[in-house]
Amino acid sequence: MSQGYLPPPIDEHNAVFWENARRGILSVEQCKNCEARRFPPRPMCPHCQSTQRGWEPVSGRGTLWSFVLPHPPLLPEFTDLAPYNVIVVSLIEDPNLRMIGNLVREPGGAINAFDSTQIEIGQRIRVAFEAVTDELHLPRWILD
Repeated sequence: MSQGYLPPPIDEHNAVFWENARRGILSVEQCKNCEARRFPPRPMCPHCQSTQRGWEPVSGRGTLWSFVLPHPPLLPEFTDLAPYNVIVVSLIEDPNLRMIGNLVREPGGAINAFDSTQIEIGQRIRVAFEAVTDELHLPRWILD
């Protein structure tokens, strides 16, 4: 797998996220009772324990909250790509909403092409979806 991804498990809890990503929309789950946003999706709201939920589009903008550079690669499928970055993004809609991904130079760029000395906590970033198959579009991140 030279593309730098493992197929995610898609189920009834996250299928809407992946369908929205295929359409170029970043979304998070939202409680229909208390309206709290959450990610990753869960069957029950951690705030009010409601099981009523839906999905809300978000801007796709955020800040780089943390990152790691795996050495050696943790998964054999990524051996040829090491070293590469794995980042944690804090979304601007709510700093407690965080997503994991990779920082790339441009949409569709390799996950190992970004110079690790140029990665800094607090950088403003935005989502850039990469179509790895016709059905699967992964959120990657670029500098904003």
